Amino acid sequence: MTHESRGEFAEFAAVSWPRLVRTAHMLTGDFHEAEDLVQTTLVKVHTRWGRIPRDEVDVYVRRALVNNNLSRIRKKRVAHLLMPFLPETMHRSHGGHAEDVEHRTAVAQALSSLPARQRTVMVLRYWEDLSEQDIAQVLNCSLGTVKTHARRGLQALRAHPLFAPATSSGASR
Repeated sequence: MTHESRGEFAEFAAVSWPRLVRTAHMLTGDFHEAEDLVQTTLVKVHTRWGRIPRDEVDVYVRRALVNNNLSRIRKKRVAHLLMPFLPETMHRSHGGHAEDVEHRTAVAQALSSLPARQRTVMVLRYWEDLSEQDIAQVLNCSLGTVKTHARRGLQALRAHPLFAPATSSGASR
């Protein structure tokens, strides 16, 4: 890698870091895991930097971030199967208005209840504001698959107890 290319990557990483961490946080539900995910992704991207067409860098990095997250989930699933129990997750508050914190917590909790692909589509569509076509490119899948995941993800989020309209006790759907 040339000195110029190293500088170009360093600039890209510095500018992209906050956005990538926010996206990763929505994917993982944990700020520290998000930072680790972005760091791992950028290390992998750095090794291939010279071969990535400059007009495809954002798609490449998003795809790498999503793929690394899916790998992280698979590894956690294996660890969960191998461990008789997992320690409880600590809930941390990062300050701010109580209402904002409650809303962010509810969104993160609802997103974490979705399967990984649905959660990924939800984050890329509504957090990253990507088009369905762009998401299909990032996930390397068909447009129909993206639409199906988006529809099912929205249905699941709308039905999630944290967001579902309150019903009177004894009433059923």
